[in-house]
Amino acid sequence: MAVKIRLRRMGAKKSPFYRIVVADSRYPRDGRFIEELGTYNPQIDPPEIKVDTEKAKQWIANGAQPTDTVKAVLKKSGII
Repeated sequence: MAVKIRLRRMGAKKSPFYRIVVADSRYPRDGRFIEELGTYNPQIDPPEIKVDTEKAKQWIANGAQPTDTVKAVLKKSGII
């Protein structure tokens, strides 16, 4: 089972809002997930990032691979 930390799209059409979730890589983007780590809102300036740092660090230590976008978001918030 390959576990990834990725974005789950929420919000209305042309107004995206994302949840940062841990999910099996075989599941669809907005499908089933294991755990929610936080949120990311790119619509406001500066973008709002809320992440549970302890959970994120624990999942990364256990081998979960963040996607490129999530890796950039985690770097901005100071987790990586």
